[in-house]
Amino acid sequence: MAGGEISYNKPLGLRYNRSESALFEILEHTADIGLRARGKTKAELFANAALALESIAVDVESVRPESAYPIAATGEDDQALLVNWLSEVLYYLDGGRIVMCRFQVDELERGSVRGRGWGEPWDNTRHRAKVVVKGVTYHQLKLTKDSQGWCAEVFLDI
Repeated sequence: MAGGEISYNKPLGLRYNRSESALFEILEHTADIGLRARGKTKAELFANAALALESIAVDVESVRPESAYPIAATGEDDQALLVNWLSEVLYYLDGGRIVMCRFQVDELERGSVRGRGWGEPWDNTRHRAKVVVKGVTYHQLKLTKDSQGWCAEVFLDI
């Protein structure tokens, strides 16, 4: 993953890379659950948002990056592109029963994103489900760029 290794030994809800900057955090909401993902580039943001989504749904520490799975999405703007990208990740999890622990965006241009996720088929003996995510929503969706890079807030229907 771009940005280095990930540590899971920080406060609950935050995931950090080796340089100790937050990759994503889990957001509280009364009916849904949200995530705030960050990245130095838009591509890194998309990869980190996908990891955040998987981390909400399953214990990603138990997932082995055995196979690469192609992920592609299109959208009219960056917000739609992010929602559709995350929906593709969710489809692998829900429809394909594939759990992933690493993501990479290979191509990100206006209206389309293409990348890969590494993981394996769901194994009931090793993988622990956390939250059933039903869908990715546009509710309170934010996608911004500042001097430190990109940030997205996305809420998920659970």
